[in-house]
Amino acid sequence: MTAALPQSQTTAIEPIIGRYLNLTIAGRRQRLYFEEAGDGIPLVCLHTAGADGRQWRHLMTDEAVLRHFRILAFDLPWHGKSNPPEGHERETYRLTTADYVATIRAFCTALALDRPVVMGCSIGGRIVLELAIAHAAEFRALIGLEAADFQTPWYDTSWLNRPDVHGGEVCAALISGLIAPTSPPRSRHETLWHYKQSGPGIFQGDLHFYRVDADLRGRVSGIDTRLCPLFLLTGEYDFSCTPEDTKRTAAEIDGVEMTIMKDLGHFPMSENPAQFRRYILPVLERIRALPEGGR
Repeated sequence: MTAALPQSQTTAIEPIIGRYLNLTIAGRRQRLYFEEAGDGIPLVCLHTAGADGRQWRHLMTDEAVLRHFRILAFDLPWHGKSNPPEGHERETYRLTTADYVATIRAFCTALALDRPVVMGCSIGGRIVLELAIAHAAEFRALIGLEAADFQTPWYDTSWLNRPDVHGGEVCAALISGLIAPTSPPRSRHETLWHYKQSGPGIFQGDLHFYRVDADLRGRVSGIDTRLCPLFLLTGEYDFSCTPEDTKRTAAEIDGVEMTIMKDLGHFPMSENPAQFRRYILPVLERIRALPEGGR
């Protein structure tokens, strides 16, 4: 593994390697882009709605993490550098729970990941709860950032994908308030840039999953944290998945570990990486210390 050079130097090669993976997901051929860095326990990271795996770049250059974890972050189909499937021009993109779960499991199977840890944020945090409900035995541990069983929508998505609306600018404006006011300006604008680059209708299609297809109320109480440890971490400034939403969800799950993160909003890993690592490093250390088998 190539160590990152000090930031003060003018040239640095980061330890992140990008690759393309061709595989079949739910009966369709997909070309999935993913990046990886580090060695050790596989840690699959899931990006937020309308974004891509770049959100995890700070974690993927953190030597304290890379010494013990092999981080893998893929772009969902239709996102970032992952192509839409063949025939996409004849359909409207809509993310469903079934397709999301199938994508994660197919990715882990294709790379022969042995009971990886999965960490997801926002829609990724919601799907982590679904994995804990239905597929817990396949994972060493699960981490939900900005995760809850359901959030009451606070936005109207019906006008997001229109020819007279700049979708990227609107998406960035919509999520800008979800970033903590204490986040560094450089990191704030990097997070907004990810949203300005989303493909037409992708943010709207992801929110179909978040708003319509993934209501987990009444189901999370069945999560068995003895089978797979579950960690929920939510930023104090998040008004999409509020701390109260996460607390309500955690109250239904025996053995879950829940933390409200100070000075963070809805995008902790990209909006304020230094503050986020104060919370995530102890969690990763707990996972690393789990007995063989992770239970």
